[in-house]
Amino acid sequence: MKMMKAIGILHEAQSNDLTLMDIAIPTINKNEVLVHMQAIGVGSHDRWFRPSNAKYPYPIGIEGAGTIVEIGENVKNYIIGDQVLFINNMQPKGGTWANFSAISEDALISMPNGLSFIDAAALPVAGKAALEGIKALGLQAGDTVFIAGASGAIGTLAIQLAVADGYRVASSASEKNHAYMLSLGAEKVVDYVDETWAEQVRLWMPDGVDAALAIQPGTGVTSMKIVKDGGKVITISGDQFETERQITAEQITHHPEIQRKLITLATEVADGHIRIIVEQVYPFEQGLEALKKVEARHAQGKIVLKME
Repeated sequence: MKMMKAIGILHEAQSNDLTLMDIAIPTINKNEVLVHMQAIGVGSHDRWFRPSNAKYPYPIGIEGAGTIVEIGENVKNYIIGDQVLFINNMQPKGGTWANFSAISEDALISMPNGLSFIDAAALPVAGKAALEGIKALGLQAGDTVFIAGASGAIGTLAIQLAVADGYRVASSASEKNHAYMLSLGAEKVVDYVDETWAEQVRLWMPDGVDAALAIQPGTGVTSMKIVKDGGKVITISGDQFETERQITAEQITHHPEIQRKLITLATEVADGHIRIIVEQVYPFEQGLEALKKVEARHAQGKIVLKME
C-alpha cells in the first residue's frame, strides 16, 4: 500500500483535532483523476467542512492545484501531466490537504499558461464566492456597492470584479489596509472599528448605496445602515437577519455558469488583469499554524500551503 502525508482527522467524526499523519493514497474511480498536490488554499471552513459519510483517517481541505498523475477510464478531457485547479466538493475519501487527492473530472479547471500553482490554489473558493456575490447584486454600471470586510481573499477579488463591471465601490477594512483597498479600485474606504464609519459612507453616498456585499459574519445587519430604501444586502457568510426599509437580504447561491466564469477569471489572473492577493505561503508541515491564522480572520488576501 502506497502512503502519503496528510493533515486531517485521524479517527472519530466528532473530533475537530487535526494532526499530520501518514495515510494511504486514495484510489480513484472511473470518473476521477489523481492529482499530485502542489499548493493548497487555506480557508476558515477547512476544519469543519467534511461530509457525513467521511472515511477516516480523513484529510481536510476543499481547494488546491496540482498535476494529474492518474486518470479514470471514463475521463475524456484530461491526460496525465495536465496542471489543474479545483474545488474538491468534500468527497468521502478525503480532501486536498495531502500529497495526493482524488478529484472528479467535472470539478477540474485547466491551469492557463502563466498562472502559478500558488495563485491557482488561492483562486477556486474565493473566486467562486466573489463571482456568485457580484452576480447576486444584480447591479448595472454606475450603481454603488458597499463591500463589508473587504481585505480578505473574497473581498479583494470582489472589489476588482465590481469595478470591472462598472460599479462604484465603497469598502470596509482595518485602517492599515485602506491604501491597499484603494489600489484595487475602491472609491471610499472606512475603518469598521470607527463608530462613524456609516456616517462616512453616507457622506459619500447620501441616499445610501444600491447594495451591500457582506463577507464577514455579522456584517449583513450592520450593512443595512448604509443601503438605500429598497436596496439589497447579499451575504456570503450565510448571516440571516430581519430587514428594514424594504431592503431585501439574500444569501449567495450556486449557479452552473459560475464554473465557466471561474475559468475566465483564472485566465484574467494569469494575464495580470485581476490580482489574486496571497499574503503568505506556508510549508505544508506548518498547515495548522496557517489555519489558525485564517480562523482568526487576520489574513490579508489568501493563505496558501506549498507542498515540497
